[in-house]
Amino acid sequence: MSAPTRRQPARRCERGIALVTSLLLLVIITILALSMFRGFGTQEKIAGNIREKDRALHAAETAQQYAEWWLLQGNNIAVGATACTPPAVSANTNPGQICNQTLQSALGLAAATPVISVPLPWTIGLTYTPPNMSTTPGVNGGPNGQDPPYFAPPGFYIADVGPANDGAGEAYQIDAYGYGGAATTISVVESTYEVQQGVTCLSCG
Repeated sequence: MSAPTRRQPARRCERGIALVTSLLLLVIITILALSMFRGFGTQEKIAGNIREKDRALHAAETAQQYAEWWLLQGNNIAVGATACTPPAVSANTNPGQICNQTLQSALGLAAATPVISVPLPWTIGLTYTPPNMSTTPGVNGGPNGQDPPYFAPPGFYIADVGPANDGAGEAYQIDAYGYGGAATTISVVESTYEVQQGVTCLSCG
């Protein structure tokens, strides 16, 4: 009598579904990781651009505030307005200058030309380098030397636009610009500033 034969277990049909699933998950995770890294780089660039725009705006406002401060010092406005011509000079050595024409008129542009459209740097007016501002490539500014250098010093232009509407002083138009760390990062500001001198019309005469 022969011994019973043992039945061989049926072979399961393995199709490698686990391997395929793992590879698909790996591809998805890789794509997500690459997207995150790319997003971080974009966010850094956006933050850097915003920072440079803020630096340009602060530089322009610094020049504007210096011009307003200068108008109030001593008898600076008593000198009166003159016909200003190029080139621009440094306010650090020539503290101030009042022009009897607007910036657009002095540069031969139409009166309706927006100040932001005037090519920079302006060839007329004054430049002003505040304390602790560096415009030298490779030389950091600020009290602790952390800030990267600015592209160029900010500048401003003061125009006497006649008696103020309230009749109590003279009105001045102050245009100013500032750079960030590059020539393409620019900010331009403008203000009308009244200096009260009783009812004296400094532009009359």
